[in-house]
Amino acid sequence: MNGALSGWLNGFLGVLIFSGSLPATRVAVGGFDPLFLTGARTILAAALAAALLIGTATKLPERRDLASLAVVALGVVVGFPLLTALALTHVTSAHSIVFIGLLPLATALFGVLRGGEKPGAVFWVFSGLGSLAVAGFALAQGFALAPLGDLMMLAAVIVCGLAYAEGAVLSRRLGGWQVICWALVLSIPVMAPVALYAWPATWAGITPAAWISLGYVSLFSMLIGFVFWYRGLAQGGIAAVGQLQLLQPFFGLAIAATLLGEPVSWPMVAVTVAVVFCVAGAKRYAA
Repeated sequence: MNGALSGWLNGFLGVLIFSGSLPATRVAVGGFDPLFLTGARTILAAALAAALLIGTATKLPERRDLASLAVVALGVVVGFPLLTALALTHVTSAHSIVFIGLLPLATALFGVLRGGEKPGAVFWVFSGLGSLAVAGFALAQGFALAPLGDLMMLAAVIVCGLAYAEGAVLSRRLGGWQVICWALVLSIPVMAPVALYAWPATWAGITPAAWISLGYVSLFSMLIGFVFWYRGLAQGGIAAVGQLQLLQPFFGLAIAATLLGEPVSWPMVAVTVAVVFCVAGAKRYAA
């Protein structure tokens, strides 16, 4: 399998895993304080990451890599999880689709700034159309402004796009799983006190669904998904593979239809087809 195809496959698997993140976070904040949730998911994922690094005798990152790892940690270990958890106490997960639709554009922009990539003009057309399609679909479902939640989601998209691009560049030297593992481990001194500070006064009343959601965002959203995602971005290109994020809201809808029996309407199918077309076009003109 060539590098580009492998990159798209890994990126696809990463997006598929991430598709459950916002719904799971929405359920989890119903039982946990957002600060505790952010700290707890980091500590749980970091414990597994540390075991993996020790078990494989992975060498320490070089000094030149520490600044980039800090950017990754601030973006996807701390920033995005905390900002989305806070935002989802004000808005629904469906509301957040509008902003997730902007994430591929943010990733592509930072891919240019941090990764030195130079996608063609037609790429930006397809990328913009795909983002508009996702945002338009979300708006059509009903959108009520929630200023504080909206600002938090916008900030989350910006820091996440930067961390995706920075991590992808670093993955070319360290490897995809090593980047997220080191970022998690380096976050422990900051996130452990956060979790202790926001420690629940009582565990009574926390539903099984909230516990399961905490497990999902800890294991899959914080660790396993990034193993595939950073490898995909490094192999297939940050701007190009990043466009796969346009499919994330629709994977979430498919999951809801499968597990919850929610109906899938013709507009959902039509917009999904349009997004797939835009992703294919962005892939074609990414170089």
